Amino acid sequence: MSMDQYDITLTVNGQRVQRRVAARMHLVDFLRIELGLTGSHLGCEHGVCGACTIRVDGVVLRGCLMLAAQADGCSIETIEGLSDSGAIADLQDSFHRHNALQCGFCTPGMLASAAELLERCPDPSREQVREHMSGNYCRCTGYHAIVDAVVDVAERRRKGGAA
Repeated sequence: MSMDQYDITLTVNGQRVQRRVAARMHLVDFLRIELGLTGSHLGCEHGVCGACTIRVDGVVLRGCLMLAAQADGCSIETIEGLSDSGAIADLQDSFHRHNALQCGFCTPGMLASAAELLERCPDPSREQVREHMSGNYCRCTGYHAIVDAVVDVAERRRKGGAA
């Protein structure tokens, strides 16, 4: 193994993955290029837009700010994993019903961030939703519909109802 490459083993969406990666490959590039998990998007590549939002060991973070080599031994969950597990089905439905997605570029990051918020704070105020989602940029919706969708899910979960 050269100094420019590292062998890594990690779990992605419940599946063990072993690969050799370039030393400077970002985690989101690894997920997209090596594993074909293209739900996490590359927007700014500086950690400010939120399009590359993923979970690493249960913590939501920006995949463009972490190198794939740093993820060795970690458990990664992408939007595909969250969706396939059904964990965000009500959020996805609510985003659709409230027209909280338009071009779709930011939507995976928005959904991952919204899921994290609702896990931490099951009954957020509109202001709390706006604050938590402030690290995810959307150029299409103006955020009002996104806030509506997240608040709607919180209310439905609180009442024990589905969409």
